Amino acid sequence: MLDRNGAKVHSIDIVNELGYSKPSVSVAMKNLREKGLIEMDDDSHITLTAVGREIAESMHERHMLISDWLIYLGVDRITAVNDACRMEHAMSEKSFTAIKDHLRRWRDGIAL
Repeated sequence: MLDRNGAKVHSIDIVNELGYSKPSVSVAMKNLREKGLIEMDDDSHITLTAVGREIAESMHERHMLISDWLIYLGVDRITAVNDACRMEHAMSEKSFTAIKDHLRRWRDGIAL
């Protein structure tokens, strides 16, 4: 999300956006680099690899769908976003797909 406007992303941007400590973000960046999900250049600019971007986009889709669904159900926005953060990581692909398909059918007016 941070690089969508074309800005160069550094670890400190992630610290500021997510509110995690610098050491926690540093460890996470090392793990993501080792897994081939991000690359860092000589100026410490962070970019997602193709695989990393695919995973990030999938997680963003999960987060948006789940938080929007919870808000639609009457959950306040702050709670919905916080709950979506936890749910998006714990939910199986099978359950997420079932919810996504259900909402698509509902949106398209298909009998459920």
